[in-house]
Amino acid sequence: MLVGASACGGGGSDKAGGDDAKAPGKPGASASPSPKKPKGPPMLLETITPQSGTTVGVAMPISVVFTNPVAAKARTNVEKHLKVSTSQPVTGAWHWFGDKRADWRPQTYWPSGTTVKIDADMTGVGNGNGRYGVHGYTHTFKIGDDVRADVSVTGHTMKVTRNDKTVRTLSINAGSPQYPTWNGTMAVIDKQEKVHMTSCSVGISCDKGSPNYYDLTLPWDVHLTQSGTYVHYSTGDPNPGSGSARGSHGCVHLSMSDAKWFYGQVKQGDPVTITGSSRAKAPADNGYAAFNLSWDQWLAGSASGKGTTSAL
Repeated sequence: MLVGASACGGGGSDKAGGDDAKAPGKPGASASPSPKKPKGPPMLLETITPQSGTTVGVAMPISVVFTNPVAAKARTNVEKHLKVSTSQPVTGAWHWFGDKRADWRPQTYWPSGTTVKIDADMTGVGNGNGRYGVHGYTHTFKIGDDVRADVSVTGHTMKVTRNDKTVRTLSINAGSPQYPTWNGTMAVIDKQEKVHMTSCSVGISCDKGSPNYYDLTLPWDVHLTQSGTYVHYSTGDPNPGSGSARGSHGCVHLSMSDAKWFYGQVKQGDPVTITGSSRAKAPADNGYAAFNLSWDQWLAGSASGKGTTSAL
C-alpha cells in the first residue's frame, strides 16, 4: 500500500513516490540470510505488495520496491528471479517505474479466485550497482470477487458491479473545472474509516482565508491515488448528484449512507474507472493505476517481456 497525501489532490503531484506501507519488520521475508559472505553491500527489497494472506481485487498489480536503484543492465536478470506462480495460467509482465519499483500485472484483469505467489529469490542476484541479494522473499495472496466501480463525471453516477452483475448505481459529484478528477482506472490502494484532509497538504491552498482552503476529518475514505484522490463523504457536499452539481477538489463525493455502503463493498485492488473528466488519465505509478497503460506501453517498460505464470 502506498503512502500519500491525505487530501483530495487537485494540485498534488502527478507521480507516486513508490513507497509502500510496510508490515512490521522486513516485509515478506521468507528465508534467513545466506551464510555465505555476500559479494558486496546487500540488495534488499523495501516492500512487496500485496501482503501475504490478503484477498485483493482483479486490477491489483504485484509491486516490488527496492531499497537501492537497480541498473538497467541488471533488470532482465532481476525479473527472472521475481517468479510469479498462479493456480491457473495468467499472461503478464513486469514494468519498471524508475529504478526502484517494478510492478507485474496481467495482460487483462486477474480471474477471480486465482491464488498468486511471488517468489523473489534475490540470493546472489546483483542490482548492477555493486549490491547483491542475500535472501529471498515470498508472498502468497488471492484474487477475490470481481468488484468494479464505474464513475461518470458528466452523469454524476457511480455504477457498482460484482461478478458482472450491477449491485447499485450511486449519485456522485466529482472534481470542479478548476480541480478536475483524474480519468482512467485506479485500483484501490487502501481504505480508512476516517482521514484528515487538508488543502495545504496537496498544494491547493495554505491560506485560511481562501475559498479553497479546507482542514477536515472525513469518513468512509477509499484511497485511489497517491496524489490524494479518494471516494468519500464530504460535509461540504452532503447530497451529491446532478441536482447539486457541486464540484470537489478532485475527489469523488458520495452521500453519507452511500459512502459507508461503498466502503464496505470494496477492497484493495478493486478497479475504480472514471470517465468524462477534463483531466488526463492518472499516471500508472500514481498509486496502482497499471491499467491506464495499454499492453504495448506496459511491455515497453519490461526488461524480459511478457510471459505465462508458473503453475502453483
